[in-house]
Amino acid sequence: MRARHDFDLGGKTALVIGGSSGIGRALAMGFRQAGATVAIAGRTAQKLDEVIAELGPADKTCAYVADVRSRAALDTLAAEIITAHGQIDILVNCQGTTVIKPALEVTEEDYDTILDTNLKSVFFACTVFGAHMIRQGGGTIINIASLSAHNGWAQAAPYSASKWGVVGCTKTLAAEWGRDNVRVNAIAPGFFMTDLNRQRMSEDRKSEARNRTAMQRMGELHELVGAAIFLASPASGFVTGSVLNVDGGYLASGI
Repeated sequence: MRARHDFDLGGKTALVIGGSSGIGRALAMGFRQAGATVAIAGRTAQKLDEVIAELGPADKTCAYVADVRSRAALDTLAAEIITAHGQIDILVNCQGTTVIKPALEVTEEDYDTILDTNLKSVFFACTVFGAHMIRQGGGTIINIASLSAHNGWAQAAPYSASKWGVVGCTKTLAAEWGRDNVRVNAIAPGFFMTDLNRQRMSEDRKSEARNRTAMQRMGELHELVGAAIFLASPASGFVTGSVLNVDGGYLASGI
């Protein structure tokens, strides 16, 4: 009975930024099934509405249109959620984008788009919502990192730089806020067939990813949910500053 209780998110309010598609959508669904009240945020109202229709009762779900690359937009988002729910217990930063091209071909616009989306918005989301968590006496933040935060990643230099930054931010904020009962962790997914990967990965790249992964396949999005619920729940009460790799043994395969 104790183990089941430890993974229960009942009574908690979770915000999933980037919750309208891909990994974020899967985590929002998982949190709702675990009992949390779930808010999702993204830039496209139609996509948000589609997910909200699947998530269930209106008193347990809500959506916010926000471009979180803006600190002002994050402040507004936080104010709206705190007004509606009284507090925020769980924050998931799942927003992300990339371009696949050689470093010598990366434009300044490419770089700014990736770093603003993948790192700047994550840092300020952590600090904006982290401030509320500190005031309320605790909370948990989960940042979505990447395997590219562990090793070099050819043709993804800005993306890799942004994800190394996410891990650095995660560990630093964990060290800074541990005394305030705010836990900050990250999940580094392996290769999952999200819409982003489906559109931007070549067939050769997909084949290479499957072959390199110890389990010889790509992950299914629902296989990330348990890791997120663990990090969001009392079951991980003494875990902070960690990066949980959910990669089917990709990193374990070595050379």
